[in-house]
Amino acid sequence: MNRIDYISSLFTGASQRDNFQQMEAMFPVGRMSAAPEPFQFAEGAKITLPATYVHGGETRSVEDLLSSTDTMALLVIEDGAVRYEHYAPWGSRDTRWVSMSVAKSFISAAVGIAVDDGFIGSVEEPITAYVPSLAGSAYDGVRIKDILQMSSGAGWNEDYSDPNSDINRFASIFAQGGAFDPFPATLKREREPGSFNLYNSTDTQVLGMLLVAATKRTIADYMQEKLWHPLGMESEGFWLLDSEGMEMAFAGMNATARDYAKIGELYRKGGVWNGKQVVPARWVADSINPDGPHLKPGKNAQSDSLFGYGYQWWLMEGTEDEYSAIGVYNQFVYVNPARKLVITKLSGNPTYGTSTDETAYREHETVEMFRAIARQIAG
Repeated sequence: MNRIDYISSLFTGASQRDNFQQMEAMFPVGRMSAAPEPFQFAEGAKITLPATYVHGGETRSVEDLLSSTDTMALLVIEDGAVRYEHYAPWGSRDTRWVSMSVAKSFISAAVGIAVDDGFIGSVEEPITAYVPSLAGSAYDGVRIKDILQMSSGAGWNEDYSDPNSDINRFASIFAQGGAFDPFPATLKREREPGSFNLYNSTDTQVLGMLLVAATKRTIADYMQEKLWHPLGMESEGFWLLDSEGMEMAFAGMNATARDYAKIGELYRKGGVWNGKQVVPARWVADSINPDGPHLKPGKNAQSDSLFGYGYQWWLMEGTEDEYSAIGVYNQFVYVNPARKLVITKLSGNPTYGTSTDETAYREHETVEMFRAIARQIAG
């Protein structure tokens, strides 16, 4: 399949089982090599999945959810040990799957490391101090922090089913082979920055521009040194690139299920890996805690989501401080710190984006399934 046909097939109900595991055949990529010393999770006592979970007052089948969302991989890790691992017949442990917006949480971690390295002074600084090409746009003078928290104030429409939406306008650049960097400057301000949580993939692309400008390195190169190798990634990973060699920061990372799980385990452990502080502890804490009313989970007039938001991590309502990296088509790296649990789900949910409601997205429903798995482990 060529890139135009692939982009055109998204959010139409077409199967993506093959496409999502062979992205490097369609697009140029920036590679991150497997770690010289790969880290392997311990093997724990194996569990069976619960048969059911409850969502919207209805009892539903775990098997049906996994099947209907074309789940390629489901990996359950408790306190660093693998309790459950399953791959579809058309996938495997070695299959690299496109992250979609799970990539956003990796970008956030890299920004936190860049702050710690001194490349970025503070998240209180305006993005235009590092990316002056954004002057005069929606991002002019906006704090890096507000961009991290999807509260830039930029006007944005991320309706995948609308061919004229901003996200599809952005995707057309990728389909036809253009450059990403000029696009963010086309957005206009709609709200006061830091006042409303509006999910906007361009915010993350701007963070990618920040990383490149501040470090003077590609995202793949910086991340390989600072995150990929320190976490002992067992497989090569790669980023999709535009025609100028810039990474698709908001959705373009590709990796295996076990390597995705490592970002969840890293954050569960406060940024520490094998005794080394890979991501600053304060950054991790700030990433998973809402510090403004517009970022809190639950019904919220200052947000377009029932989930809360941190530094490129989704926050769940409840008593166990759950959070997750989430990507379209039902990609998840879910963390429940109270239960020392990390769950990775890589999927190709064919209904995703065919409408704008939960019956197509099934994200809140998937979290309820994860909670049922947590209860199953706890006995």
